[in-house]
Amino acid sequence: QAQLTESGGGLVQAGGSRRLSCAASRRTVSSYGMGWFRQAPGKEREFVAAISASGGYITYADSVKGRFTISRDNAKITLYLQMDSLKPEDTAVYYCAVGRGTISSRDLFDYDEWGQGTQVTVSS
Repeated sequence: QAQLTESGGGLVQAGGSRRLSCAASRRTVSSYGMGWFRQAPGKEREFVAAISASGGYITYADSVKGRFTISRDNAKITLYLQMDSLKPEDTAVYYCAVGRGTISSRDLFDYDEWGQGTQVTVSS
């Protein structure tokens, strides 16, 4: 297991920014695609953004495209999510995950290692 630890969550006003980090304990994580998902109360976990192992392929959910930026630092085995222009509907627990392969997948079933999540609350 990679032991993923998310950080950076908290309370932010609408229109504000927040940067999430996901630190991995296992260096081999650098060889796999990674992603961010989120889950709001009463809703299913949904895809936010994903990045391939090399960082060369990135994909976003339509709801965050143009506002969120995913990146990774393989030397630090850390995944990031820069969130700008936040909206109340972005309120959720955000999870990072390690994929089964090298690609940037939008399907949560392509991920087999998950962090514990970090809460992001956007006030209006």
